[in-house]
Amino acid sequence: MSAKARWDIFCAVVDNYGDIGVTWRLARQLAAEHGQHVRLWIDDLETFARLCPTASADAEQQIQEGVEIRPWASQWPGAEPADVVIEAFACNLPQAYINAMASSGRRILWLNLEYLSAEDWIVGCHALPSLQANGLQKYFFFPGFEAETGGLIREADLMQRRARFQREPQQQADFLATLGVVRQPEARLLSLFAYENPAVAGWLDALAADARVNQLLVPDGRVLGDVAAWLGIAKVRVGECHQRGSLQISIVPFMTQDEYDLLLWSCDFNAVRGEESFIRAQWAGRPLVWHIYPQEDDAHWDKLNAFLNLYTDDLSPVASTALRGFWRAWNAGEGAGEAWSALQREYPALLAHAEDWTHRQVANGDLAGKLVFFYTDWL
Repeated sequence: MSAKARWDIFCAVVDNYGDIGVTWRLARQLAAEHGQHVRLWIDDLETFARLCPTASADAEQQIQEGVEIRPWASQWPGAEPADVVIEAFACNLPQAYINAMASSGRRILWLNLEYLSAEDWIVGCHALPSLQANGLQKYFFFPGFEAETGGLIREADLMQRRARFQREPQQQADFLATLGVVRQPEARLLSLFAYENPAVAGWLDALAADARVNQLLVPDGRVLGDVAAWLGIAKVRVGECHQRGSLQISIVPFMTQDEYDLLLWSCDFNAVRGEESFIRAQWAGRPLVWHIYPQEDDAHWDKLNAFLNLYTDDLSPVASTALRGFWRAWNAGEGAGEAWSALQREYPALLAHAEDWTHRQVANGDLAGKLVFFYTDWL
């Protein structure tokens, strides 16, 4: 039985949707499945409103899907600290809020929810305390891909909903129709959600030259410029459909999180980016490629290789080589066309592996459940 508590989650929206995407999913699950009272403090309500169209970008207080949404303004409005306080991705709590925690006279669990990583050191650092100068203790909570970490965000019924949807071609067709897409017979269906990436052109070349029909669905986002450049036009717009050889490209709207899940579940292959879509593409049980957020010192390559080492551990050498080759070409920005051909030869093995991987991750537990258990155990 989980302890009922008040939770404050702080999220600073950077330049993409990963931070708010993760915290919004987490907040919803804590409220819906664990009965927690959750306040989500967001410093950019306009970005949040794109993920949650029913939300107001101006309201000082609102309830969305059982979660209290509050704007995190530069001028802190003052609020009594919750029982559990999460600073998402080292976003630095307001000093006035920290002072209020220190002077409250209550035991308050302070957690730094870290970025997702598969690096070896994560297991050893997960849930370690850090004593602060004011006497408070802050714990580091690491999502991850192994049982000894904080796990991944996964709603209780996610696997059942996904399995039902993937068994029902009519449900998939109905969803695609809402995007203005009709799946062609025997076509390979793919999705593309990425940062700007020069590797896209080589991949599109390969898809256009393929003997099989390819339908590529591209949600509104940063990669549209690369798609337009490959098509040889100035700009692409939502609702447009472009045909080049065997490749049909459909530009589809930006989606809510639930809609994006359905897109991932519909496709045979998903190109994703960052953290939020990366996790959701894994739950889809389909082969994927991850465009990791580039870092100036190339530290992202260590993170990418750490995940590949874990993910390909039980793949055959040939399938592992094909997958690694495409992921590295994708993130290096060149050679994706040749690497795609090798990956397609191993597609059946990669498809079976993608499904097996979801079962491994389910066995590790889920992030919200582990957070609630950590709090209950800490009391």
